[in-house]
Amino acid sequence: MNEVQGLLDYVNRAPTCYHAIAEAEKLLEGFTRLEEGQPWQLAPGGRYVVTRNRSSLIAFILPEGEDAKPERLAFRLVASHSDSPMFRVKENAELTVKDKYVQLDVEKYGGMLFAPWYDRPLSIAGRVLVRTPEGISTRLCTLDRDMAIIPNVAIHMNREVNSGYKYQPHIDLMPLWGTGAAKGSFKRVIAESVGAREEDILGSDLFLVSRVPGRVWGEEEAYLSAARLDDLECVYTSLMALTVAAPASGVRMACVFDNEEVGSRTKQGADSTFLADTLRRIVTALGGAEEQLMTALASSFMLSADNAHAVHPNHPELSDPVNQVWMNEGVVVKFNANQKYTTDGLSQAVFAEICRRESVPVQYFANRSDMAGGGTLGNISTAHVSINTVDIGLAQLAMHSCYETAGTRDIPLMIRAMRAFYETPLRCKADGEWVF
Repeated sequence: MNEVQGLLDYVNRAPTCYHAIAEAEKLLEGFTRLEEGQPWQLAPGGRYVVTRNRSSLIAFILPEGEDAKPERLAFRLVASHSDSPMFRVKENAELTVKDKYVQLDVEKYGGMLFAPWYDRPLSIAGRVLVRTPEGISTRLCTLDRDMAIIPNVAIHMNREVNSGYKYQPHIDLMPLWGTGAAKGSFKRVIAESVGAREEDILGSDLFLVSRVPGRVWGEEEAYLSAARLDDLECVYTSLMALTVAAPASGVRMACVFDNEEVGSRTKQGADSTFLADTLRRIVTALGGAEEQLMTALASSFMLSADNAHAVHPNHPELSDPVNQVWMNEGVVVKFNANQKYTTDGLSQAVFAEICRRESVPVQYFANRSDMAGGGTLGNISTAHVSINTVDIGLAQLAMHSCYETAGTRDIPLMIRAMRAFYETPLRCKADGEWVF
């Protein structure tokens, strides 16, 4: 259960995408930090990490010896995302109700389930931009106490609520912050939490976060529930696999992108130049040119890692009749005919063979044919960097809730599969022909 507890510790310390990246860097002990705005000096066998916007991260390990020559380079990447659906706090945060209540003005980020946010302890976390004598500093903010709640309307005042309810986010989902006497306190509390004066706060990206910690539960401790398992479960397992994998040929990379839940079209998302920029700089720093980059990409392979929908115990009819997946039964490979997922026959075959050699069970997921599924970051990334890619994940319930459920036995299986992927000396012999 060490991997399970490690995941829970990571998720509990990472209430927002900014915390997820900061905590990821702590897991990458021994990696040298690079800055995009400075020249890169890279050495064979070196371990490096670079961030963008403090909400996306790429960590990589260079090969040694002959494998570090530009003409022999290939990339083995695992891509996941740091963001999750939640409520963002607006700049002018306070709303008053008849001078008796202070609420927070929030808006939804991403496609989310509203109901689970009601009647549970909430708080605020994110980042704050602070004026300093030298300029502007970024500071993480976590109000480590119960600070707000979104109260349900009593059934006596809405007797039809259990027959279905249409939420109005601008009315129904405003969290209660304090009494009328709390007016004007929000910015002061935020400033105090980051050791700054109110007048020195120049900007912020703050979110409403659940205070319910992740935990293991059930007979045989088969399940875990926590916030943001989509997609911090894949973030954590990819980082663990990267750090424990044995030295191998190829550049091993773990990529964590922000803004997947809203389309990835940001400077730090999978639809940005972040990945392409990093790959080009690696080849250049090792003495290669554009031709070596192109040949490296042809032999490169990516796992697009984002969770999948397990069969729901109350609604098994919502799953495909054959291509259905279960918690605690292995890594999921995801398919979609309309390319919401990147998996094709070739990428399926490569990944399945890696897992077979490692004795990791593989399941196959497809949406029911009359139901549209969500996309992920694989096909967005490969629109910028053409790499053979397979979409994978772990089976979970309640995706896009503020408290999600997954299987404890799947976590070590995913780490084993990703580790084996990093260690396998993949190379494209010719189009459609791969050697291990």
